[in-house]
Amino acid sequence: MADEIDRKILRALHYSPRASFRLIGEVAGVSEQTAARRYQALRREGVMRVVGLVNPEAQGLARWITRIRCRPDRVTPLADALTRRSDIAYLGLASGGSEIICVIHSPVDAHREDILLRQLPKAASVLDVSIDLLIHQFGTKGNSEWSGYGGHLAPDQVDLLTADRPPAPTPGPHDPPTAEDTPLLDALAEDGRTTHTRLAELTGWSKARVARRVDALESSGVLSYDIDLLPERLGHHLNATLWLRVAPARLHRVGEELAGHDEVAFAGAMSGDHNVMVIVNCRDAQDFYRYLTTRMAAVPGIDAYGVSIRVRRLKQAASLISHGRLIPAGPA
Repeated sequence: MADEIDRKILRALHYSPRASFRLIGEVAGVSEQTAARRYQALRREGVMRVVGLVNPEAQGLARWITRIRCRPDRVTPLADALTRRSDIAYLGLASGGSEIICVIHSPVDAHREDILLRQLPKAASVLDVSIDLLIHQFGTKGNSEWSGYGGHLAPDQVDLLTADRPPAPTPGPHDPPTAEDTPLLDALAEDGRTTHTRLAELTGWSKARVARRVDALESSGVLSYDIDLLPERLGHHLNATLWLRVAPARLHRVGEELAGHDEVAFAGAMSGDHNVMVIVNCRDAQDFYRYLTTRMAAVPGIDAYGVSIRVRRLKQAASLISHGRLIPAGPA
């Protein structure tokens, strides 16, 4: 089980995924060598991975929230097939194992039937499907990811970690990555902390060219970093997806407030009967009940809600889950 030092290291990475071990050690209260050793242990044990992600919008793709209700005896083969696809993210089983909840990356103007035919082999196992467009993700970098594992840092420590953070990308069209970027982006998807030296070796570029290209991809919003975590390994064994109904006039305020909760891993506005999706991590059923009846109940403007309890986690942003460990997704 991770201790307080491990949690502070995770928290430091939460604010600055590519921070040096010297800086991580400074805010965690340990030496640079200890910070590096603890980080490598967490990564080797499959508790966490720092991953570089390409913004789907840069490739002309939207994110579709998909719920697939299946025959219980056929759900595993279908889920495994979808998990192997590179355009499927955040896949898990819910509702006693009879429902697949995932995110599909597909053009916003794609016909619903096209998405289904391309993404759903063995359609005979599918009983019902709902596909809704993710319209907006609430929260900002540094406070919109799950942070309920502890390890909180003082404000001056956060400032130290974020001092060199580039300004937020301006909204608008993005230049898509080129074929030349593939080795660089593949390496960062494998390990978001890959050094410029190693990236230069993999791409055949100079370190200066690597640094310029990484900076350009980051500043344009094409490339960002995420921390894939296994909450179960940090003592949080209950994961739930909340489907909320909120009036449009209150939508942004409700979403932003929910995104700031420590328990919340994701909050987004979506199309469909329920127009807000929230993913929460709690220690157990009692902890989840406390969240529903205190923190969420204190947010005015939620008119109705439904709950899907995840029973099995199969895929994170850029990781598969195998035998209770995060591993690279590998080729699709």
